[in-house]
Amino acid sequence: MHVYLETPRMVLRRFTPADVDLIVELDSDPEVMRYLSGGRPTPPEEVRDEIIPNWLSYYDRGDFGFWAAIERTTGAFLGWFHFRPHPDGDRDGVELGYRLRRAAWGLGYATEGSRALIEKGFTELGVDRIFAETMTVNTASRRVMAKAGLRYVRTFFQNWPNPIPGDEHGEVEYALTRQEWEQDPTR
Repeated sequence: MHVYLETPRMVLRRFTPADVDLIVELDSDPEVMRYLSGGRPTPPEEVRDEIIPNWLSYYDRGDFGFWAAIERTTGAFLGWFHFRPHPDGDRDGVELGYRLRRAAWGLGYATEGSRALIEKGFTELGVDRIFAETMTVNTASRRVMAKAGLRYVRTFFQNWPNPIPGDEHGEVEYALTRQEWEQDPTR
């Protein structure tokens, strides 16, 4: 198992091709997918042929990518985190994201993993800025971002090919710079 990061309750490890069923199951829960696809599941062939190969390709490019979140004591799959360069290739802007099984919601796993990735980014990986985005109406995810130390930056609107309920309120970006993180006495 290629361990990327350990937290008090989780191990973040590399995905493997054998993890397809875990992602299919996760993405089949309408509540998990509510703010991503309006509750529609991700087709298994898309997970197998596109998503997992894309995630695996990150491991050849360095320290960023997608990581399976495993509960330390039980070995249960909790979901995943990503920590990846900004889509335009700017390393100074690293995106933090997460998707957890409903059974893991409200237990602090998303905040714990996010804080650990933020610390790794600023102390080991030379990241200058970390950001996360979600739908404005996704209050649970916004709460995680704030608890992890990210601050609200802006609300913006995108043209999605398949509109879902709530997208009329836009998306929000939260972010944190290394300087802000270093100066925060509560971390």
